[in-house]
Amino acid sequence: MLLTEPADGTPDVVTDDAALLDAAAALAAGAGPIAIDTERASGYRYSQRAYLVQVRREGAGTFLIDPVALDDRIDPLISALADEEWVLHAASQDLPCLAGLDLRPSRLFDTELAGRLAGFERVALGTLVERLLGYQLEKGHGAADWSRRPLPLDWLNYAALDVELLVPLRDALEKELRAQGKLDWALEEFEVLRTAPPAPPRKEPWRRTSGIHGVRTARGLAAVRALWETRDSVARQRDLAPGRVLPDSAIVAAAVAGPEDEAALLKLPVFRGRAQRRMSGTWMRALRTAARLPKSELPDPSPPNDGPPPPNRWADKDPDAAARLSAARTALTALAEANRLPVENLLQPDLVRRTCWQPPEPADADTVAATLRAGGAREWQIALAGPDLTKALQARA
Repeated sequence: MLLTEPADGTPDVVTDDAALLDAAAALAAGAGPIAIDTERASGYRYSQRAYLVQVRREGAGTFLIDPVALDDRIDPLISALADEEWVLHAASQDLPCLAGLDLRPSRLFDTELAGRLAGFERVALGTLVERLLGYQLEKGHGAADWSRRPLPLDWLNYAALDVELLVPLRDALEKELRAQGKLDWALEEFEVLRTAPPAPPRKEPWRRTSGIHGVRTARGLAAVRALWETRDSVARQRDLAPGRVLPDSAIVAAAVAGPEDEAALLKLPVFRGRAQRRMSGTWMRALRTAARLPKSELPDPSPPNDGPPPPNRWADKDPDAAARLSAARTALTALAEANRLPVENLLQPDLVRRTCWQPPEPADADTVAATLRAGGAREWQIALAGPDLTKALQARA
């Protein structure tokens, strides 16, 4: 059955203090877990803030809350949601922007993560709702510009439907996890997710520029860095997604071409456009700054990596490590299949590689468990995968 609008109709958007107080009172008086979702404008805005917060609870109904109209002052909502279980889908995407509004769960159930642990191959919200509840959700607006005002009616329908069936989905997934003996695993995962600290800033984020592998020289990398940092500053000031200020492809093209003046820059693709012509002086200053850098300040074409080398080099560098990794991958893949789990949810691949490259001494059950725990593995993962990984660490070439 296709759902195109909420069962109770599309709620009005909460845009003033009086409506927020009413919503908070209704939610506080409701019963059971609270379904929550947010809408951002990642492809349009620099900020990762929430432009809409959707909340639903049994006995209260659905509320669409506009934090922009409320100047992010949502204290009544914070109080109403305290000490209750929150149900989100792919919570890691929503928790940071909710935290920006001082909204933090005291308990959490993530339906996407629950679906992975339950062994479902496809865990998109619509897919799980259709499989477990028999409903189809209207698609189409997840990547829209949610900073737009007023929000169109069909977008509001979409947003409200995202929380319409979250709690029933949660209940179905809990039943499935319990039947498989995995509910405790899921609860441990949810708690780790709930309490995770904010991710630290990336070191040298400019190195993630798409297509940077085509820049072969340190001087060219300096140009990428200068353009990326300039673009980031402009994007931040204008609250625009960086790619809308200057695409990665244009950054790489300019770094490779090394234009000597604005005329040469404006002959390059993208830079010929009206918006880039207006910014040509800004981009050229960044390029000239990179061109004047002394060699000592140029970026390293091969920056140091604190992790092991790529696995395809292990056989040459350390054949025993390669044998350990091969044995570990075989054992963990079989264990994941036997337990209907994605292997990456059994143990993080990077942790497996690091442990196989530099195993603890002695590689017994206790030291392997301690190593996995220090690397962020959960207790259920250690209990399940630790024995097989310990055996794999004894492998020799």
